[in-house]
Amino acid sequence: MADRPPSEIARETLKQLATRRLPPTPDNYLALYDEIAGTRSPQPFPDGQLHHILRVLPGQTPAQKRLLGQFERAVNNKDWTSLQSVLVGYANLGLSPAAAAAPVETAASTTAPGNPGVLPDEFAQMLARLIDNTLPALGEDDARVIEMAQKLIAFLKEPAPPISTVQLMLGNFTYRLSFATEDQAAIRSSLLELLHMVFENIAVLSVEDRWLQGQAEALMAASTPPLTLRRLDDVQRRLKDVIFKQTEAKARTVEAQEQMKDMLATFIERLAKITASSTTYQGTMARCADLIGKANTLEEIAPVLQEVMTATRSMALDSRVAHDELHDLRERTEAKRAEVAKLQEELDRASAQARHDPLTGSLNRKGLDEAMEREIARARRLGSPLCLALLDVDNFKTINDRLGHSGGDAALVHLAQVTREVMRPQDLLARYGGEEFVLVLPDTSVESGVAAMTRLQRELTTRFFLQGSEKVLITFSAGVAQLHDSEGSPDAIRRADQAMYLAKRSGKNRVMAA
Repeated sequence: MADRPPSEIARETLKQLATRRLPPTPDNYLALYDEIAGTRSPQPFPDGQLHHILRVLPGQTPAQKRLLGQFERAVNNKDWTSLQSVLVGYANLGLSPAAAAAPVETAASTTAPGNPGVLPDEFAQMLARLIDNTLPALGEDDARVIEMAQKLIAFLKEPAPPISTVQLMLGNFTYRLSFATEDQAAIRSSLLELLHMVFENIAVLSVEDRWLQGQAEALMAASTPPLTLRRLDDVQRRLKDVIFKQTEAKARTVEAQEQMKDMLATFIERLAKITASSTTYQGTMARCADLIGKANTLEEIAPVLQEVMTATRSMALDSRVAHDELHDLRERTEAKRAEVAKLQEELDRASAQARHDPLTGSLNRKGLDEAMEREIARARRLGSPLCLALLDVDNFKTINDRLGHSGGDAALVHLAQVTREVMRPQDLLARYGGEEFVLVLPDTSVESGVAAMTRLQRELTTRFFLQGSEKVLITFSAGVAQLHDSEGSPDAIRRADQAMYLAKRSGKNRVMAA
């Protein structure tokens, strides 16, 4: 094709621009001309444009600063190979180590067979879906990156999109995307810091409330990355409990303050009356003393003594009434304080039993019901399997008799702790009653559920429960049931309970599928 006249190559180039629906830019025209002619035109090195890009590239981290230095040297030396390496390094900064080490395919390897320079339709559609799925994570703060993404998606959905145009649009989009993702990461980090500050403040302000302080510490732990939807659900539930507790506590505090203000006002009023009576009495006594000093006969002294006796009886009566009123006020204050303390204890007990078992920290019946409702809805929405495992500690009465009730409680705490360490983060543990526990296993078939419970049994045999210097082996029997399409949690738990009973009858320390 190199011996064709330039005029014919030019006409063919214009035809290809129209056929491929490319903008008639100099870059597109030159690329098609070289493609048709089978030659490569020498390109001037774009020093000015590259220096402009160098000024706007991010350089906050040590890796970015190192790449900026390499970029500047490559531009000064007009070294395209080094420049390409720097750009690949920038692109890999946001990738995982495995992805960054993966070989980069050339544009030629992705062209459609028999139609060089055109992106395969299947690959173009996959790329469009990838970009479309990325948009929700960016939010709506950067309108420009959203607009660029929508244009790129629309172009990729057109038939036979040219690789050169896709490369140009994708390069511009990813450049803008890097800033948007950095902003979103910074926003997410700042929000988490603010959330932790709120939780820490709750913990500081509730030093005397052990339940509320424990909930605040649990909130801080649950909101520590990496975050999952399940962990955020747990944060939401715990925060609702904290808000309810604080609302109740504030209402009681305001009520107690108002009552104390009323009592204090009454006390001050009574004290003022006593003071006034005392002042009047002292004035009467001083006047009577003056009259007695001036009297010369008993007849003159008798009326004065009568006035002194009357004033003294009145003062004694006022003092007795004030004493009785203040005594009554003190009794009412003590009764109100006892009432507030009783309400606080009742609220603490009700709050502690809201969704979690106070002994083992696992979910209680109410928490299990809420978790099951959520997991069943999720499983049916996604069409994924969901399993329940009901386990019962073997020979727990013997453990209680030998170690006492405190030792039995400590054994249950040990079992719950080992279970949380061994099972997956998404698996939920609930205390069903006494020494019975239920494990909710999302995305798990009955075979995988049996294998998971068997693995937990093996772990318990290697992690002895220590009571003083005595090592106690804890075992359990379990039944595993996979929920059917129209089955509710009570039916599944009943089937798991029947399987657990069979495991007990078969020799204990066994797992049976329902």
